Amino acid sequence: MTIVEARKPDPKKFIKGATGDWEVVIGMEVHAQVTSQAKLFSGASTEFGNDPNANVSLVDAAMPGMLPVINEECVAQAIRTGLGLKAQINLKSVFDRKNYFYPDLPQGYQISQFKQPIVGEGVIILDMPDERVEVGVERLHLEQDAGKSLHDQHPTMSFVDLNRSGVALMEIVSKPDLRSADEAKAYLTKLRIILRYLGTCDGNMDQGSMRADVNVSVRRPGEGFGTRCEIKNVNSIRFVGQAIEYEARRQIAILEDGGSIDQETRLYDAVKGETRSMRSKEEAHDYRYFPDPDLLPLEFTQAYVDELALHLPELPDDKKARFVADYGLTPYDADVLVAEKVSADFFESVAKGRDAKMAANWVINELFGRLNKEGLTIETSPVNAGQLGGIIDLIKEGTISGKIAKDLFEIIWTEGGEPAAVVEARGMKQVTDLGAIEAVVDQIIAANPDKVAQAKEKPTLLGWFVGQVMKESKGKANPQAVNDLLKAKIGIE
Repeated sequence: MTIVEARKPDPKKFIKGATGDWEVVIGMEVHAQVTSQAKLFSGASTEFGNDPNANVSLVDAAMPGMLPVINEECVAQAIRTGLGLKAQINLKSVFDRKNYFYPDLPQGYQISQFKQPIVGEGVIILDMPDERVEVGVERLHLEQDAGKSLHDQHPTMSFVDLNRSGVALMEIVSKPDLRSADEAKAYLTKLRIILRYLGTCDGNMDQGSMRADVNVSVRRPGEGFGTRCEIKNVNSIRFVGQAIEYEARRQIAILEDGGSIDQETRLYDAVKGETRSMRSKEEAHDYRYFPDPDLLPLEFTQAYVDELALHLPELPDDKKARFVADYGLTPYDADVLVAEKVSADFFESVAKGRDAKMAANWVINELFGRLNKEGLTIETSPVNAGQLGGIIDLIKEGTISGKIAKDLFEIIWTEGGEPAAVVEARGMKQVTDLGAIEAVVDQIIAANPDKVAQAKEKPTLLGWFVGQVMKESKGKANPQAVNDLLKAKIGIE
């Protein structure tokens, strides 16, 4: 099959080798575990962290005479994902047997989909710093996961845990449209966000519920595709970037030295920061695909698809566009807020009926900053949306200044309470009495005649006076009133 490339060479993304420029070409196959209480073809649990071989039915263990029965929820989740990727939903698809031997694959084959997947072509949009990149999705198919071989439990033996055997996976295959490690990381990040919004995969890469096979090749700009190597089972977005950087350099070095690239499967060693060979790369014919005789073709109606589409949540791209249009946020701030659905929902609760830009500033800079510092999440935040909204209300009313608001945020974070009640109880209200503020201003001016003379020549020194007044008033003086009084008394336009 001839692949028609959607992208033109971009010199900004070329890698400089010893003999000239090289372009890296990347495609990804992401395995995403379907959010479902039961496996793809059995009723066994999918709960993570159970004892080895606790989540195993007779079907998962491939006992003779056991037949697979499709899990309808897994089918619905695959369709929802296809809709979220703006992809073609195939009303008829076929399950195939992918034949290979491995100790943790008791059937001797994996039930997957080959020529007739449940979801066809789609697209994912990446908002890179200097351009908008469209990455084509080739297909999404359903398949069952294999078990897990355990090699570190015994000095002379390996064990097999079949808890993952039969767990439903969506394999999401991109087109070779990615041209840098940064784009690959952005693609995986965006895909993970979409899946989490849809609720079709939890995206927990550390638990193995989302992992990527990364196909990397290099070529001279303008040439056809080079020989690709596949880096298997990368379980971190950061590691994806590191693996691509290393593998591209490795291939360039071989080609510049007059060698050739072997098509092979490789592993990424995160400790050494390098890829290493596993085995030669298999082709489709090596797996002897054929339709699974125990499963009829999977068929459903357009009405079924339409009903699922009606109940899809607002997806990140649409939410970002709405935040920019309705709330007047910058694209960057909107991007930060929609990165997690729970973060976007939290922001909207804070912003409801308030200054949205101020709400975004407090959520992103104060709340997210503190959460990151403390290693917490929105779900475990000591400050809820109502409390943060209350702090913003007090600022807008002029009850407290921005500085006092940060002190109040610290109190709410550590001790809890309602912001208005805390301000009242602790005497934190802003001083708006011009007479009281003027007395402090006069005191500061009288004590610093040399600074007054300098400020008349250099008006930027006004900030020093403001700081002194705020310090003297313990942050309670209204900053605007302080600023206006100082300008009038010093004689600054």
